[in-house]
Amino acid sequence: MENKIVSNSKTIKKRVNNNMFKGKIIYFIILALFMLFILTPIFFMFITSMKMPLEVRMSGALFPKSGFTTLNWVRTFESVPIIKYIFNSVVVASISTFLVMIVALMASYSINRFGTGGPLLPMLILGTYIMPPIVVSLYIFSMIRILGLADNMIGLSMVHMLLNMPIAVWLIEGHIRRLPEEVERAAWVDGYSKFRTLFKIVLPMIKPGVISAAVICFLLSWSEFLFALILTYSPKSMTFPVGVSQFVGQHGVQFGQMSAGALVGIIPIYIVVFLFSNTMLKTITGAAVKR
Repeated sequence: MENKIVSNSKTIKKRVNNNMFKGKIIYFIILALFMLFILTPIFFMFITSMKMPLEVRMSGALFPKSGFTTLNWVRTFESVPIIKYIFNSVVVASISTFLVMIVALMASYSINRFGTGGPLLPMLILGTYIMPPIVVSLYIFSMIRILGLADNMIGLSMVHMLLNMPIAVWLIEGHIRRLPEEVERAAWVDGYSKFRTLFKIVLPMIKPGVISAAVICFLLSWSEFLFALILTYSPKSMTFPVGVSQFVGQHGVQFGQMSAGALVGIIPIYIVVFLFSNTMLKTITGAAVKR
């Protein structure tokens, strides 16, 4: 009898180990396919940037037939101030993200805890995100020009703040909604003002969610093209997406130089995501557990 029990336990243990092994294999296969999907465009851009300009246009081969060359990289930095454009994008995205986080945090707290604007205000805020930006481009351009902020990174940062406000309010409001109100009421009893409660009590509790929202707003501001094209005219304020578009000229598209510039431009994005990936992962898993 004891031998049979031992035999059954070994069989069950063996099945569990087999299932775990199969699960790991499936996990690594899915991970490999995902990495292949992500890295293939980057690999293709790198190969394109290492080809001769004429070969990029004429040859359909994946690898360069005439050998690898750094000509496109040299021309990229010589013909376009790509580093200046990246610096401008970092400045604009940082300023707009800082401003939108402050306003969105207070707006989200006021809407959720005190019902500011009733049920209509949250719908209006989120509805502005659905509206095509081109609809209001003329009015925003006129307003920025009247304020004297055209071709200025401050003016573009303000526009990006307005564009990212709906998504920031929507994300932060969801984290505030999951907090127990008893903590805030206890702070009010202790003499805390609503403003102090928000920044001393609520903000530390939703800090991972605020950081995740800030990263998303930073990425959205970095990749924004329409208003950056309309509101900036010179290298002193042009952002990276507009700068890369200069490789499209009347004689065609400089695919090699554009690929080299794009590879340089994605480095700051990968750095930001790498620095805050753990925080974003905790936010996602924490929200899933609470739901």
